[in-house]
Parts: sequence; C-alpha cells; structure tokens
Amino acid sequence: MHGFWQCKTMSLALLILLCTGSAVAQETPLKVAVLESSPPMGYRDSAGKLTGFGTAIAKALCDELQTRCVFEPVLLEGSLDRLAAGEFDIVAIGLLNTLERASKVVFTKPVYRSVTLWVAKPGVRPGNEKIRVSTFGGSAHEKYVRTQNWDYIVARNLEDMLAQFQANVAQAAIVPLMTSFSLMRHPAFKRIGLEATVMPLPELGSNACFALNPRLAQLKDP
Repeated sequence: MHGFWQCKTMSLALLILLCTGSAVAQETPLKVAVLESSPPMGYRDSAGKLTGFGTAIAKALCDELQTRCVFEPVLLEGSLDRLAAGEFDIVAIGLLNTLERASKVVFTKPVYRSVTLWVAKPGVRPGNEKIRVSTFGGSAHEKYVRTQNWDYIVARNLEDMLAQFQANVAQAAIVPLMTSFSLMRHPAFKRIGLEATVMPLPELGSNACFALNPRLAQLKDP
C-alpha cells in the first residue's frame, strides 16, 4: 500500500506541479489545508499523523517546490472562503472546479476524475419527497440538492453521515468518488443495508483539483 501511495503521489505531483524549473524555496512556509476525517482523501493514521491521498500529493508538491509546508486540518465547509481570505496558501482537497469557485480562488490542474454516487437502501430513489438526503457541508453536492429543492441534512464527515443513517434522520446520501470508497468499506454500510450507484450528472462528474490562494496564481503552470 505504501508503494502504491508513493508511486501515485509522485505521478500526480508531476501533473499538478505548481511551478517549473528551479524550485521556489522561501523562508515563510506554505500553509496547506487538508482533511483529517475523510479517508482516503485525508485522515489521521494510527499514530495520529495526517495522511491520505490529498495529503500525500501535497507533501510531494512541497518537496518539488523545495518549500517547507505546514499542514492544518480543516472541514470542507468554509475552506475555500478561508483560502480566499488568505488563511491558507493551498487547499489540498479534491474540489470540483466550478465557475463560482474559480471566481474566488485559483485551481491547479486536475488531480483525478470524480463522479457522484447515490447511497441508499435498495428502492430508495433520487427525488423521492419522503426522504431526507445527507450531503457534506460546503460541497458542490450540497448546492445541487439545494437547487433540486430536496429535503437534506448536512454532514461534517463520513462518521456524521453514517450516524445520520443509523438515527434514520437521513435515508439517502450523495457522495463524491473518494468518499464512497471508505463509505462502502465501513461495517455500518452493510449493516444498514445500503448500496451505492453512480449518478450520471455532468455537473457533478468532473475533474477534481486542489485550490490556491489567488496571490500564488503565478506559481500555477501556464
């Protein structure tokens, strides 16, 4: 598993490298926002260290830039506003590059291709007026369910979402690709009797990127 992460991280680091030629070593460390409870994108290992797909790529980028980075765990909700306000230099979370978001921050090249999955018990379908849908706060998915006028509840992380299912305050959820991996491996997924199916939504099936503070726009590859 370690070898996979290392190989995958370095290949993706080359894809989304923020600058070329000699590195941009600097005295002030870059502040990098990462997730800590959304495996496999970002989480803490058994020793409490921040790790995961996004975190590993960000660390590889910092090595490529020969720049010291400081990693700070955040929630998805509010992370882009905090980035635009200058609290962070990079948000190392897989984010859909939408026009609304691009008006506030600068996006890197794609890190991976994402799709959206519908999670529910068999027979529970999107658009059913009798169900409440769980979605991650601040995500493109939250905006989607809001525009659909669906009854929904916000989850802070994967554990929140599963707790909502177990308490029956949510009967379905829409989640991004990365989250679906951990969700389907969780013991509660089978215990509750959930299944996941891909939702063919062009607006929610797109390239996932990292985001940069606008003041670092010159570091992005042309």
